[in-house]
Amino acid sequence: MLTNEQRNTKRIVGLDFGFRRIGVAISDATQTLASPLTVLRPSDQTHGLRLVVAEIEQLIDQDDGVAEIVLGLPKFLDGAPNEMTRHVQAFAELLRARLHLPVFLQDERLSSHEADSRLAAHEKNWRVRKDRLDAAAAAVILQDYLDGLVS
Repeated sequence: MLTNEQRNTKRIVGLDFGFRRIGVAISDATQTLASPLTVLRPSDQTHGLRLVVAEIEQLIDQDDGVAEIVLGLPKFLDGAPNEMTRHVQAFAELLRARLHLPVFLQDERLSSHEADSRLAAHEKNWRVRKDRLDAAAAAVILQDYLDGLVS
């Protein structure tokens, strides 16, 4: 377990998992602000794990490193698990085993809708927004998690 001092000097990675696209976001070292980073496009689930692990390993090697990972947990609007819930939970276990970092699941209900609303304020073209949507959704998920840390 990380001490608060160790934890607060490293960044946190946020992920919005999907079979076709995986959005990646990163916090600042103070763990205050989440920013979209990239969208990974895996060819299959195994490739998706390799892409995410490689991306996070690169971030770990940077000066600020990575303290933990936050993975969006999909649910129905009423909070019940949906078809993707178990896939995300399994993906979280694989990340824990491969990266030896804490992986937290964060409710992601309406994160894509909120991300699209934020992007639409600056970009009216849906096709342009679509390319950035998953990373923006990962940032929304991560920001929700970060906001919960200070509560």
